[in-house]
Amino acid sequence: MRAQALPPAAGRQWLLAGFALFRRNPLMLSFLVLAYWFTVLFVASLPLLGSFLASLIAPGLSVGLMQAARNVDRGVPIGLQTLYGSFRDNPRTLFALGALYLCCCLGVLGLSVLIDGGDLFRIFVLNEKPDPAALEESNISFAVLFVITLMIPVLAAWWFAPALAAWHRLSLFKSLFFSFIACQMNWRGFLNYVLTLFLFAIFLPSLFLALLLAILPAAANFAQALVMMPLLLFVAPAIFASFYASYRDIFGLSEIV
Repeated sequence: MRAQALPPAAGRQWLLAGFALFRRNPLMLSFLVLAYWFTVLFVASLPLLGSFLASLIAPGLSVGLMQAARNVDRGVPIGLQTLYGSFRDNPRTLFALGALYLCCCLGVLGLSVLIDGGDLFRIFVLNEKPDPAALEESNISFAVLFVITLMIPVLAAWWFAPALAAWHRLSLFKSLFFSFIACQMNWRGFLNYVLTLFLFAIFLPSLFLALLLAILPAAANFAQALVMMPLLLFVAPAIFASFYASYRDIFGLSEIV
């Protein structure tokens, strides 16, 4: 297993490659992303253990979307079996990755209690509606920065881990280790990737939405739908495809089983 250190510009190229893959089969890639979100939301809505079960299946479904992008790259047909068929490859490790990721997220949010007294934890874990007056007096902004800082190494460890577990049959900790090292070697490329993604998936759509709301203040729902639908149907599939592009460029394809 050998990861390559790529130049910073590679981060921008991953997004461009994601859009190029999306253009080759936009209908099916959009459909699979919708199926992914529907599956996660449906499982999460189940009583008692829904959120836990949704975390368990998320890594396997993400591998399914990467497999779909890989198939498009190779000219192989894709379908629902591509999304759900990924659970056949090293399922124990994929489920373990989902469970451990949930534990890490809860642990990080739990530590934020030391900063804001539990405001952020109550919002994201207990689903409590925040009191605007109370938030003004809390340190929730510092808590958000604290959580983001701690989540960076967590995200680095999990970025490639599902694909490494499914495609290379690596164990839980080996997949996390190699993913973290690959991201650390290419941190400049990932910084470029995140900044470009923020520009095109968050900043520009938000700016466009603000302009629409200024022009059509009485049609807020229509304006939001006009912005969200392209993001869901066009941008999201391209982003998932860019995950595969980053994997392909850093690890190559020769060792994929």
